[in-house]
Amino acid sequence: MVYSFELRIVALYPVAPMSLFPDKIRHVMRSSKDAGGNNAGSSRALDFALPIDNLYAFAKMWSTLADRPVLSSFHGVMFANIAGRKSIPLFGYAGTGLFQSKILTNGHVRLRGKETGFFTDLASGEVLRHWHNPFTGQIVEVFNFLNDRVRGELTTQMPRFAFGAPEDEATLMIAGGTDAAADKVPFILPWECYGDRVHLGWDYCHGYRNPVSKDRWPSASTGDFINPSEHFYFTTSLQELADRDSPSAKYTAGFSRMSPWWPWMLMGDSDVDGVLFGRMVSVKSEGRPEDVPRSVYEYVEKHHADYLESPTDWDDGQPLGTWEAYAKAMPDEV
Repeated sequence: MVYSFELRIVALYPVAPMSLFPDKIRHVMRSSKDAGGNNAGSSRALDFALPIDNLYAFAKMWSTLADRPVLSSFHGVMFANIAGRKSIPLFGYAGTGLFQSKILTNGHVRLRGKETGFFTDLASGEVLRHWHNPFTGQIVEVFNFLNDRVRGELTTQMPRFAFGAPEDEATLMIAGGTDAAADKVPFILPWECYGDRVHLGWDYCHGYRNPVSKDRWPSASTGDFINPSEHFYFTTSLQELADRDSPSAKYTAGFSRMSPWWPWMLMGDSDVDGVLFGRMVSVKSEGRPEDVPRSVYEYVEKHHADYLESPTDWDDGQPLGTWEAYAKAMPDEV
């Protein structure tokens, strides 16, 4: 699933001990430990005041600690939001993710995976190759997203990711629920607990120099600066997170996205001042292909079957963001 690990880690800051873990869920975890209800077979109960245990829980939820990666997917609709007009549905947005993690001896998490993102027809759900732009009247070629280098290591410090020019501000992995302006942020996530339901908000808020520059791609570029953001709200099980005998915890997640127009829409020469908004749902399939939208799964199986096969290395990757991928793949317009 497209979770913006299409980024490269540029700094892991040292951190003084601190805790942002909500008192409510810390109390629940202590109660569960005392009762023995959520930690069957575990050698140690989870303590979410510790970055190490946050890493463990995040790895189980977002991916799996099993010996094979887990398949996940997302799907939904993207809208045009233009001042003075009601939102306009443009196309579907759907994709797959194949993710796996392992816990290193120091407690850090090594992760790997592959992800796809496709634009789909609103009526049929079929993956689009071309799209009629209602604002310009053009038939444009759709630029779907493929990333087979989801790689990296998460440590006890919250990572920051860099795009654009060296002077552009790096993005904290999770902005909402943490002090994004602080130089030192521990890997402690803003979990919320309601009985056995655990919720996690996760926000990427980017802002950097546009790789699709106006001088090279005047029709595709929306300007010098872009500010895409992605926002997730995961729901998982406290019992599954706390069970150290289980390598994975199921989740569903609400997924929304805001950004300038995609470069492939060729809106750079238009006078339409607006943004894209997407609302999606993400699901961890636990190996069931039927959990992926059928048209998307069949398209991946036919055209990109390697994205359903396990990665073969744990090396660091240097994946590209969507705008970087477009700039790398597309010839100059001028």
